[in-house]
This record gives sequence, C-alpha cells and structure tokens, in this order.
Amino acid sequence: MIHVAPQPEPASFDKDVRQKGLAWLKERGISLEQPLPAGVKIRDYWRACLGDLYSSYEGYCAYLAVSFERIIGGATVDHFIAKSRRVDLAYEWTNYRLACSRMNSRKRDYDDVLDPFETKTSWFRLEMVTGHIYPNKSLPIHERDAVQSTINRLGLDDAGNRDLRAHHYGDYRNGDYSADYLKRQSPFVWSEAKRQGLL
Repeated sequence: MIHVAPQPEPASFDKDVRQKGLAWLKERGISLEQPLPAGVKIRDYWRACLGDLYSSYEGYCAYLAVSFERIIGGATVDHFIAKSRRVDLAYEWTNYRLACSRMNSRKRDYDDVLDPFETKTSWFRLEMVTGHIYPNKSLPIHERDAVQSTINRLGLDDAGNRDLRAHHYGDYRNGDYSADYLKRQSPFVWSEAKRQGLL
C-alpha cells in the first residue's frame, strides 16, 4: 500500500448520490444514528459516482496500489467504514475508496485494514525480486502490527500479488518499459525501487 491523497467531491455527487441516498433512507425510516439493521440492504446510489471515483484516483486500487483498466469491470466503490456500522456514511464521498473487486471482497466490513488516506508509504516494504511485502521493521510495534494485519486481511502477500509486483519490477529491470511507466502502472513498486536506489 501507499498513501492515497483524498480527492475533492465531484460537483454532481450531492445530487446524484447523497441526496438520493438520504431520501431513500428517510422514506424507509432507517436511522442515521444507529447501525444498519441486520439483513437490510440499501440502495447502491454510489454506483453513479464510480466513473468519477475511477478518474479522480487515476485508476489505482487504493489497497493493491496498481493501476487497472475500468473496462474489465473490476472497479468498485469500497466503503472504508462499512455501511453496516455507519449508515450515515453510506452516501459520503469521503468514505469511498477506489478498489479492485478482489481487494473489496477481501476487506468486506472488517475494521482491521489501514485507511489508504492515513497510511504512509514508508510503512510498507518490498523485496523487489520476490514481490514479498512486509511491515517496515523500524515502525513502533502497534503500527507494525497494524500493517501486518492489513497485509493479512487483504492477502497482499499471497502468491498472486507477490508475482504481480515481481513481474512489474522484472519488466522494468529487463527494459520492457520505463521508470515513468512503472510509476503509472505500479506506484508502490516504483516507490520501493526508488527508495532502494534501483531506478
């Protein structure tokens, strides 16, 4: 993971998402002050802003820190604070993170994942050749544990994600593309390659 800078709310968001969502909740008597009642599914008006979310965050998955093409259908709106716990944030731009479908399905409504808006890029370290991701060992123990919990919950160090990062760095090292392209395609790999003096 890398730090993700929050982007401003699109001009159309209030009309297309927030107001429609709040009106829907009010019509059904769903309180904004209580957790969402068990078994209740709310209207997914947030889908209307998926294009804006994708373009605002330049197509980077907030958790995996790689670029992905929206055309493949893998872009999702992740509610960082789960709708089930804070229905009042269900239709709030500031609670949305662009996520590929795999990371969103792994995160679900768990609360042991670091917020990309609050994360510092330096908290995560990378072995360039293997793609192994791990906590920065110089972090205080509570931050190191939080980084490891995030890695575990999202499966950031599973074989597939290791291979993805190793492949990105390997292609750069083999001259298949430039450092600028690596930065656009895989910003976490690029940031670690830069930190390690490998660019």
